[in-house]
Amino acid sequence: MEAHAGGQDLIFLDESGFAPTMPTGYTWSRVGQRAVVPKEATQNRRVNVLGAKIVGSEPDLVWQRTSGKIDAGMLLEFVCLRPAGLGGGAAVLDLAADGLGIDVIPVWERRRPCTIVLDNASAHAATAFKGRRQQLAKIGVELFYLPPYSPELNDIELVWRQAKYQDYPHRTQTSTDAIGKAVDQAMNHQRDRIRQSATNRIRAA
Repeated sequence: MEAHAGGQDLIFLDESGFAPTMPTGYTWSRVGQRAVVPKEATQNRRVNVLGAKIVGSEPDLVWQRTSGKIDAGMLLEFVCLRPAGLGGGAAVLDLAADGLGIDVIPVWERRRPCTIVLDNASAHAATAFKGRRQQLAKIGVELFYLPPYSPELNDIELVWRQAKYQDYPHRTQTSTDAIGKAVDQAMNHQRDRIRQSATNRIRAA
């Protein structure tokens, strides 16, 4: 794969939601006693997370969380700032991609070109994001859309699963702030594993 060979980065992008009470995969109880798991009412306390798993010479995991909706504008800003590394974010995408004129400011390019893999969710397919595809390509960011109904092809799905079922510290949180902190803790664990796996692979080589 070119990403592992060093030619470019492959980035798997998606969103996931974390509720006040997360699903419980299993639990323990005394024989004859029913296990009771506390449940918190949602009450608009859901935390949504936009994440990108980076595969390449420097594997990494970056994310951004919000208590609001993830729309095309937020997605574009996230891609420009994090995976693309464009300092000014979406606000300077036009300038970075097109320059001020011939031989005045050259097109800004990502240090290593990348391909972002994503599904066809409404924010991903919206004109406000997908309509900037050519400009993103100019700065070294290609978009690759997966076929419909194929989440198994997006590697970040495993990150979400492990974050929710293995690394989420407590199944129930009582506030949005508590959910956010639990999300960051789980995602930090995932990022550490991704980085450590890359380090181990380099040592083994």
